[in-house]
Amino acid sequence: MSEPEAHGSARTEERSGECLPPEVARPARRHLEAPVRRAGDTAVIRALAVTVSNRAAAGVYEDRSGPVLAELLGTAGCSVDGPVVVPDGDPVEAALRDAVASGYDLVVTTGGTGLTPADLTPEMTRRVIEREIPGIAEALRAAGAAAGVPAAILSRGVAGVAGRTLVVNLPGSTGGVRDGMAVLAPVLGHAVSQIHGGDHVRATS
Repeated sequence: MSEPEAHGSARTEERSGECLPPEVARPARRHLEAPVRRAGDTAVIRALAVTVSNRAAAGVYEDRSGPVLAELLGTAGCSVDGPVVVPDGDPVEAALRDAVASGYDLVVTTGGTGLTPADLTPEMTRRVIEREIPGIAEALRAAGAAAGVPAAILSRGVAGVAGRTLVVNLPGSTGGVRDGMAVLAPVLGHAVSQIHGGDHVRATS
């Protein structure tokens, strides 16, 4: 994204001074390593956080939404790598394909979902995913609007499945990431289980 997105912009300012744990703010990695599954730890969701920002990738300003995303993924019970910072456009597609090939269960992006000509993350995501999950993207937009951010409905983020990897686009602000993860976290385990062949959750009598 060329500019910070509108979703959560009011809250981005108040949160921009947050102190994040040093282990969350990891440097971007150019090459991803395949996640290591430990014995007895097969239920852990391996997740990758990806920040899409032309200026953060160029070092013009600090990535703020990516570390927040990585922190919240960890709080949701994921084993997290990233944030990996990439410019918008073709590098997003490359990062997603690399993550799928590396065996991640989940990839969540932040940024590049707005209306500017440089916001191409949804288009790059659609090149990679094989099946779209419109309900996730719809719920993310609805939650942002319900939280008092009218511009949340302008986010063009998508969600879908590529191979055995769930890919979700979130807006490029700390507020948008927080609102989005509040929606996403409760369904992550079930979604990843289904993608890996698990059954639907059935109500007990």
